[in-house]
Amino acid sequence: MADLSVNIAGMQMKNPVMTASGTFGYGLEYADFINLEDIGGIIVKGTTLKPREGNPYPRMVETASGMLNCVGLQNKGVDYFCENIYPQIKDIQTNMIVNVSGSCPEDYAECAARINELERIPAIELNISCPNVKQGGMAFGVTPEGAYSVVKAVREAYKKTLIVKLSPNVTSVVDIARSVVDAGADALSLINTLMGMAIDIEKRRPILSIATGGLSGPAVKPVALRMVWQVAKAVQVPVIGLGGIMNADDAIEFLLAGASAIQIGTANFIDPTVTVKVAQGINDYLERHGCKSVSEIIGALED
Repeated sequence: MADLSVNIAGMQMKNPVMTASGTFGYGLEYADFINLEDIGGIIVKGTTLKPREGNPYPRMVETASGMLNCVGLQNKGVDYFCENIYPQIKDIQTNMIVNVSGSCPEDYAECAARINELERIPAIELNISCPNVKQGGMAFGVTPEGAYSVVKAVREAYKKTLIVKLSPNVTSVVDIARSVVDAGADALSLINTLMGMAIDIEKRRPILSIATGGLSGPAVKPVALRMVWQVAKAVQVPVIGLGGIMNADDAIEFLLAGASAIQIGTANFIDPTVTVKVAQGINDYLERHGCKSVSEIIGALED
């Protein structure tokens, strides 16, 4: 086998395949389908300082080549995670990473500080696509200033690997990327979902309970790939690519574009074994092309 190991800002991974937050539960839900320790990292569902009920149903709908969701970060809060979930996942021999969300910098920082105390959690992924309640609901991640403020607050509270997940719903993703790196991000993941909508023409109403939701799946891949390529050229920290990755070929495109690792999201709902298949597919590609290590193809796109 080729050497599939990668290093993300000091976090060693056995291969570049990770799961995207919100699509893999806490990992435990998939243990009947795959050996969780065969993948490089698992990003658990979004966690907030206080419990959240999420949005009313319906909150998921299929679209052409994808899906929309407005789940709304439903979770039982960081204290529940620390007391009940962490003991169940801490001995899984892969990188267990917590996705952190909030509604103000102080909430983000406090949530991150509590996770910082968990020895077997080597990193957090910061979701800055959350509405900033102090700015009328505008997401932190859509302005360089908003993104900088929340990342800086978390950086002061969190001492391990800090991954920041970028929103695609912006004018210039490169400006946001540079801003969060300046604020202390160790790595970037992108993209989060694109904002979309679906309408029931018979009822003349939006299908989703809050009208709009996040679009994921194959439909977003070209946008994600372009943004990863742009950001990887613009910053000096590792980039993790996600958005519409359904198979090994998709993953390899992101690696060639400059991603040091990838995340698989929506595809997990279709095939719960897709992560291990993608890892094997990357290995097959490397062997077929005479590469000894995955590092040989990261950012190897020829202009």
